[in-house]
Amino acid sequence: MMPHDYDLLVIGAGSGGTRAARVAAAHGAKVAVAEEYRVGGTCVIRGCVPKKLLVYGAHFAEDLKDARRFGWNVPDCGFDWPTLRDNVLAEVDRINGAYTETLTGHGVEIILQRATVTGPNRVRLADGAEKTADRILIAVGAHPAVPECEGHEHGITSNEAFHLPAIPKRILIAGAGYIANEFAGIFHQLGAHVIIANRTQDILRGYDLQIRDRLLQISMMKGLEFRFDAAFQGIEKGIDGCFTVRMANHEPATVDLVMFATGRVPNTRSLGLENAGVELDAKGAVKVDADNCSTCPSIYAVGDVTNRIQLTPVAIREGQAFADTIYGGKPCRVDYDCVPSSVFSHPPIGAVGMTESEARQKLGSVKVYSSDFRPMKNVLAGRTERALYKMVCDGETDRVVGIHLIGPDAPEIIQAAAICVKAGLTKAQFDATVALHPTMAEELVLLR
Repeated sequence: MMPHDYDLLVIGAGSGGTRAARVAAAHGAKVAVAEEYRVGGTCVIRGCVPKKLLVYGAHFAEDLKDARRFGWNVPDCGFDWPTLRDNVLAEVDRINGAYTETLTGHGVEIILQRATVTGPNRVRLADGAEKTADRILIAVGAHPAVPECEGHEHGITSNEAFHLPAIPKRILIAGAGYIANEFAGIFHQLGAHVIIANRTQDILRGYDLQIRDRLLQISMMKGLEFRFDAAFQGIEKGIDGCFTVRMANHEPATVDLVMFATGRVPNTRSLGLENAGVELDAKGAVKVDADNCSTCPSIYAVGDVTNRIQLTPVAIREGQAFADTIYGGKPCRVDYDCVPSSVFSHPPIGAVGMTESEARQKLGSVKVYSSDFRPMKNVLAGRTERALYKMVCDGETDRVVGIHLIGPDAPEIIQAAAICVKAGLTKAQFDATVALHPTMAEELVLLR
């Protein structure tokens, strides 16, 4: 048999694909990455990185007002969206270049074309060329879901939000997950009236109920409008360019922009995976085993395309584990227990481990400790919004099984807290740690 062109051909240059390609090449494999758009993937190009930069920009709306209470003579400030937008996009370009240099610096060949699978060891590029590899790694990620309703073509998704010509005066966001709540906070702070319309009665499904309720309370206090049990029925564009959204159980809403944040769908459509016998689940995700191998022995998958946990750090861990196992002689698997997560809402949320409800269902005996307080900065700034910290413990062993926070810097604090939960520490060990005062994080060792 003729040798294959590559030891490994990765389809998709996002977080998981680039990590797998770089590490495999460092282990001595001949690697190529096929990417139809830009190196960096969703997180770098149209996801968590540019979104977090917008969150930083939006925070200045309140920070500038608060500064007056701290003695700064801050005048009324205007906001220029094109400046923030263009600076964010320039940073995306910089990171795209850095990712590209990292791959090429490790000897990875980058093929800037779409690749589709034509067999267990073969792909076809957009220009018609065919390439072969001992193994193929599918790391194509996912894309925003758009509801099937009349006029859905008038809406945008988070992909387009970074390129808007102007901030709308009125925006309706469909969905109530982390993407919806993050962009709601961004648009609100930048001056838009925000309506969140959700087909169910819940926001942030999967997060602790008390934390969700606190975010809803604060968001409504700030002026965000929520419509629940509001399944989309259609969108009509008026002659004035505005959009009228019809939804169940509510009066129509007229806005300047409609944004869909209704989940994400694995990018497996038209990828040709059926040509290699790769099975997909009901949502179109690649079925893989604990070693990221699909139902075709030569084809693997990592990241959002597998629909396990759609988080960038998880995709990176999966890519690392794949490369170390296959090419590094260091078999390892990703542990999906106690993966921390955050919502960069306004205020932000951090969470790790079981919610109170999950713990009661799984453990039976549960002890819950909490602290409901006004952050020091909010007190002097004259803001009434309160932070909420919550610790969930196994009632029999005292082991901390979940920590849930909402308040300033919650995502920064949850990273260290996640180490404690992952290590199986007890409430007594938290109590035995001296507090660092005055900080927000000290509440974690003072919970009663």
